[in-house]
Amino acid sequence: MNDKTNNMTNVDDGTQGMGYLDTVKDKAITIYVPLAIFVFVLLFPFYWMVITAFKPNGELLSRDGNPFWIIKPTLAHFEKLLFNTAYPEWLWNTVFISVIATFVSLLCSVFAAYAIERLRFKGSRQVGLSIFLAYLIPPSILFIPLAAIVFQLGLFDTRWALILTYPTFLIPFCTWLLMGYFRSIPYELEECALIDGATRFEILWQIILPLSVPGLISAGIFAFTLSWNEFIYALTFVSSSEVKTVPVGVVTELVEGDVYHWGSLMAGALFGSLPVAVLYSFFVEHYVSGMTGAVKE
Repeated sequence: MNDKTNNMTNVDDGTQGMGYLDTVKDKAITIYVPLAIFVFVLLFPFYWMVITAFKPNGELLSRDGNPFWIIKPTLAHFEKLLFNTAYPEWLWNTVFISVIATFVSLLCSVFAAYAIERLRFKGSRQVGLSIFLAYLIPPSILFIPLAAIVFQLGLFDTRWALILTYPTFLIPFCTWLLMGYFRSIPYELEECALIDGATRFEILWQIILPLSVPGLISAGIFAFTLSWNEFIYALTFVSSSEVKTVPVGVVTELVEGDVYHWGSLMAGALFGSLPVAVLYSFFVEHYVSGMTGAVKE
């Protein structure tokens, strides 16, 4: 009886469960080595992108020397990208389209998620499931009917063609994410507000949204990232160089036949990835909190 009690005590205070990590060797095998491998696999593509962007063409095409290091770094690729191509316009188009598409998608998703989760109408669960299933439809199938709509509206080769089509795949996931977060808010708060005479819009604006800031941030980051990196719609609905986004412009303008300008390509990819990386670094805690609040429900 005493042995059983001692074992239960050891399990309760957590000392026995983590005892196998007491030695440096055990920590290295179970923590440091797997973590180092994971970090290497994750960061190596970015490292390769950076060194390629700063390598001169002589080093890029040479088989001599160390391919994982730069001997004579250069800014020629960045100069070509910024001054000899329309990259600044591509970057502005990407920012403009992503911000507006994210705002429109979040606005629609907030109203849809609130109606499904808080109004409790008949068939709300089925509606929510159908909205999420719409997200699973591949964009490579959706762009065919959307192309006909874009042509009929006269929006081909304009920024608005992308602003109006991006929400077709942003709204479903953002709605599903916000549904899970709205579901975690106690209904008693809403009932008390209704008793005090508050309208549904006042409840949404003054109670639900302030309590859902992490969920809104995570949905906004998700929508912004998808809009920033989207390729199929931007390639299909835009043809003029001055209207292209970064993912399409870099690929179509910096590849001439079978000639790949690797330095400029990697410089464009580096510039294109920095805004998203900065965005994640500022809101990563809210992003994880919002994703956790949605998934656990």
